[in-house]
Amino acid sequence: MKHTAIFVSVAPMMDWTDRHCRYLHRLMTRRTRLYTEMVTTGAVIHGPRERLLGFDPSEHPVAVQLGGSDPKELAQAARICTDFGYDEINLNVGCPSDRVQDGRFGACLMREPMLVGECVAAMKAAVNLPVTVKCRIGVDDQDTEAALDALTDSIVAAGCDELTVHARKAWLQGLSPKENRDIPPLDYPRVYRLKRARPGLPVAINGGIKTVDEMKAHLDHLDGVMIGRVAYHEPEILLAVDRDIFGEAPPVADAFEAVEAFEPYIAARLAEGTRLHTMTRHMLGLFTGRPGARAYRRHLATEATKPGAGLQTLRDAVAHVSRADNPASAPALVA
Repeated sequence: MKHTAIFVSVAPMMDWTDRHCRYLHRLMTRRTRLYTEMVTTGAVIHGPRERLLGFDPSEHPVAVQLGGSDPKELAQAARICTDFGYDEINLNVGCPSDRVQDGRFGACLMREPMLVGECVAAMKAAVNLPVTVKCRIGVDDQDTEAALDALTDSIVAAGCDELTVHARKAWLQGLSPKENRDIPPLDYPRVYRLKRARPGLPVAINGGIKTVDEMKAHLDHLDGVMIGRVAYHEPEILLAVDRDIFGEAPPVADAFEAVEAFEPYIAARLAEGTRLHTMTRHMLGLFTGRPGARAYRRHLATEATKPGAGLQTLRDAVAHVSRADNPASAPALVA
């Protein structure tokens, strides 16, 4: 992947950014980099690879996020992912879940910066793709200045191509993974200071970013922005990324065109035996703010799970939504 001076990406999100979600997102943005859900090295090496790693060629540029802490296993997994055609290998040093801690990877690796550097070096030696890291600013009682600097020094020395920082601490004791996404306070200036200290390292920021204006404000200080839940719950923001960040026309004009463009993919997957809900669950955030959006969501949530649900189910759901040109002017109570 050719890393440009400014980049935008959609965060790897467990149970959300699967191949169906990524295909939908790519229909709405050419310029946004997409990430897989985190996949562990053990799963890559020993599991059903096509199910875990397969993706549609249209998803490019697409990166795989690996979870692990053994340099040899990460190198082996990186080679496998390279053979699948990914554009980037990303190492998870930010996930705070108990399962991740038990496996000695994710956010707990903030405490082991030298090991993270060894992991990056092993992957760099194994593949010719960009190797990147996503981390927090620290964990638990760590001093965020020292912790983030130590991690960055180690991975830069190992050849890391890019760092994305979720601008919160992770509290591994006392907060659930869900709480860790909201409760620890955001510290954007800490990430800005990191970039100023290391101008040669591409640095992106993640955490709490909800609007294009916020993206632009961060891009005044940093190379990249990673958005997460807003891209899932309000995917039309991806249209604005191409238009307002990069000055390019998005692939489709609106959510209605996105649904129409998604239909052939859905039909092909249905023919393979995939259930409609497996794909349409990623579409519930479309049409947010338009009259009829609530009825659309309700229809999809109840009808798409039924045996035999097909494209007509989706079309019936979309029929609830007004095609008014200016959804922002619609009263919120009818959304």
